[in-house]
Amino acid sequence: MSKLPKTKNQKVGYVLGLTGGIATGKSTAAAVFLKHGIPVIDGDIIAREVVEPNTQGLRSLVQEFGEAILKKDGTLDRGALAKIVFYSDRRRKKLDQLLDPFIRHAIKEQIREKKANYPLVVVDIPLLFEGHYEEEVDAVAVVYLPEDLQLQRLMKRNQLSYEEATQRIQSQLSIEEKKERADIIFDNRGSKEELTQQIENWLADFRL
Repeated sequence: MSKLPKTKNQKVGYVLGLTGGIATGKSTAAAVFLKHGIPVIDGDIIAREVVEPNTQGLRSLVQEFGEAILKKDGTLDRGALAKIVFYSDRRRKKLDQLLDPFIRHAIKEQIREKKANYPLVVVDIPLLFEGHYEEEVDAVAVVYLPEDLQLQRLMKRNQLSYEEATQRIQSQLSIEEKKERADIIFDNRGSKEELTQQIENWLADFRL
């Protein structure tokens, strides 16, 4: 399933949103684009940058959750923050609400800069649909894996129990719903080589 640009060989940047579920292979897909010289805006990196020491983002978190979320050197203690928010929908939503303006502004700025210089820009955002970032891109590609296989891979990758892995998967929009809302689907039920080939086929069509 693919949605290509309206015009071939267009000069303006085409922005492809890339997302998936936890452990579905999104990072592997992003690496394929990078290998082909396509700039990838990494939402996870931006999310870390907006809470570095002396940022307004970190100050907002400390004001809400207290100084217990800081390490002795003043950096964010992600483990301590996770313990506070992970099992509370209300606190997790509050965390997202606090950081969203900073993350969204940085992502939009990077999109603006990159699309002026590249025909294709990929924006890698784990919670793309949850954050309504589909409004910022021309199409959305989802790296897909059925939930039962997603659960197996997450348990193996992160050494989690069934309950722990299930909790993390259920904290996101379901991969089936993401698949339904996708413009492009990269099916990752096979090998890394097969996923790579799907992406390279899409790139070949894009560049026609």
